[in-house]
Amino acid sequence: MPLLGARRGSQDAPVSADLLRWRPMTKQSEPEFLYLTTTGWKSGNPHEIEIWFTELDGRYYLISEGGEDAHWVQNIRRHPPVTLRVGKRTFEGKGRVVDPLREPELQAAVSRLSTEKYDWGEGLVVELSPD
Repeated sequence: MPLLGARRGSQDAPVSADLLRWRPMTKQSEPEFLYLTTTGWKSGNPHEIEIWFTELDGRYYLISEGGEDAHWVQNIRRHPPVTLRVGKRTFEGKGRVVDPLREPELQAAVSRLSTEKYDWGEGLVVELSPD
């Protein structure tokens, strides 16, 4: 039987880096991105971003690699009402920053879920609760 990724007639062809990184998503029906609309805390204008997310107990979780410096985090801190679009569904809701000192289990669970889904899960966790 030929090696995975090998071309016919080649017994030593290496497996491509893409195949080595490939892994199935944890939830096949879950979209890869969520679209978050916040209200600019200075401008008052709507701002939409596309961002990775995970879902846990009916809430959506985002991780800000930039922490508090991310504009969308600053917007949520000052104006928690948000709009989120996941796949074909759109929700109004509220956002909040998860406090890792008061909610270490939630922080760890979101980090684990994000790592399983995206191979990355470090940063400031933000919870979005649909109304």
